Amino acid sequence: MWDFLKIVLVALVIIIPIRYFVFQPFIVSGSSMVPNFQDGEYLIIDELSYNFGDPKRGDVIVMRYPKDENQFFIKRIIVLPGEKLQLQNGKVIIYNDEHPDGVALDEKYLPNQSMTYEQDTVLLGGSKILTLGAGEYFVMGDNRLASSDSRDWGVLPEKDIIGKVFVRALPLTEFKFFTSRPAYNF
Repeated sequence: MWDFLKIVLVALVIIIPIRYFVFQPFIVSGSSMVPNFQDGEYLIIDELSYNFGDPKRGDVIVMRYPKDENQFFIKRIIVLPGEKLQLQNGKVIIYNDEHPDGVALDEKYLPNQSMTYEQDTVLLGGSKILTLGAGEYFVMGDNRLASSDSRDWGVLPEKDIIGKVFVRALPLTEFKFFTSRPAYNF
């Protein structure tokens, strides 16, 4: 009996810190990331990676909703700190040091490449071009026509990022490790 209790105690000493500081479970709720993530899927979130590096364009993250930090969303990072963006003719246009005149983001992971949203959106402050500050990210759901994201509630502060999706654990037929991000041709 004592041997069994020692095994359980050692297992708890190992598992609890991993659960609270390294990996976290997350269940997708809603259709904002369809077709790439479905309602009810069980994901494992990597909470450690961003302690050693910055979030990158294309990372799928779990984040606290800036207007209610008790709510958690899954979104994709689209625009990075210090960059500018414009939503024009159904495309995301990014302005940065490499592309001062802007370049359309090529999002091959979206099912319909011709349109990422319904109309040209006037961004926060009444401007059609939004400049992100230090530690700010612009995130969007992959289901652009049915996602509440940075287009609606503004930029995401880095402090609200929980971690990035590491594994889709359930359903087992869709099991997948997410060890790379999309390649953008720009």
